[in-house]
Amino acid sequence: MEKRVAIVTGASRGIGLEIAKSLGRQGRHVVCVARDQAKLEAAVAAIRAEGGSAEARTCDMGDGAAIEAMVEAVADAHKRLDILVNCAGITKDGLMMRMSNEDFDAVINTNLRGVFIASRTALRPMMRGKWGRIVNIGSVSGIVGNAGQANYAAAKAGVIGLTKTIAKEMGAKAITANVVAPGFIQTDMTDVLPDIVKDGVKNITALKRFGQPNEIAAAVAFLTSEEGGYVTGQVITVDGGMTMA
Repeated sequence: MEKRVAIVTGASRGIGLEIAKSLGRQGRHVVCVARDQAKLEAAVAAIRAEGGSAEARTCDMGDGAAIEAMVEAVADAHKRLDILVNCAGITKDGLMMRMSNEDFDAVINTNLRGVFIASRTALRPMMRGKWGRIVNIGSVSGIVGNAGQANYAAAKAGVIGLTKTIAKEMGAKAITANVVAPGFIQTDMTDVLPDIVKDGVKNITALKRFGQPNEIAAAVAFLTSEEGGYVTGQVITVDGGMTMA
């Protein structure tokens, strides 16, 4: 079987980078997408150093036309597109009473509209190939909300509804769509949190620790595998037991 082609957005660092590396180890050809060319090239080098196959493509996930062009270019170049992992995202945190319309719109545009456009564009080559996996990286904020993140929580909640809709519309085409919703994961973004905040998070987490990027990547690896083909429309929460229902 020819190597399956995967696009991973936000692949230049943190969770996205770990996902890209994990898919490379699975034997996928990984198209690493982000805005920073230098970091993308480092990501590609890391995948290749482990024996994987990868390439870099720059794209601003807040630019709808650029997203469409990037996905179409990948599908045209490889004559297929099998996997899409939407991991890129931005934050512009602030209390709702002080949040500007511009900050709300910017987060919705990248974290929800960008996911919609990338997914919609990817569906055509997936339908032609009669096989597809879409995994959208959500957040526990989109499930339970989070003070200071009205824009981010709204976007991630929207991603859940969007993903479930894709799953219902595309199931008959052998295309699955799922959400992986991380809790607090140890990355450069969480490293800068004050110790009092870190301790508070650990206290409300059953496992009493932050997660690791590879633990999110492992969930994505299963959902994009052959064995994950009977899982669709689901929200897989990987949060150490922080939001148990």
